[in-house]
Amino acid sequence: MSWQYWSDQNIGGLLTVCGRMCKILHMATNLSIDPKLLDRALEVSGEKTKKATVTIALKEFIARREQKRLLELFGNLDWDSDYDYKAERTRK
Repeated sequence: MSWQYWSDQNIGGLLTVCGRMCKILHMATNLSIDPKLLDRALEVSGEKTKKATVTIALKEFIARREQKRLLELFGNLDWDSDYDYKAERTRK
């Protein structure tokens, strides 16, 4: 079944809110998260819901890992000392 099938399903005669707004199927996931850790994350993030807190935490985790990969490239790329970056900026 495609995402379109799921997003168009009626529940109790009404199209689901998610189906109307984002047109993608979201997966409900049960996680066992340390309650103290989640409470601290709620406090620090300022978010109002656990879902929003976990979502922002995952986004920040991904961003940090991507930054880490970029930092690992420093010193590994060959640099052309003859390259004149200012010459490329001139308008013709």
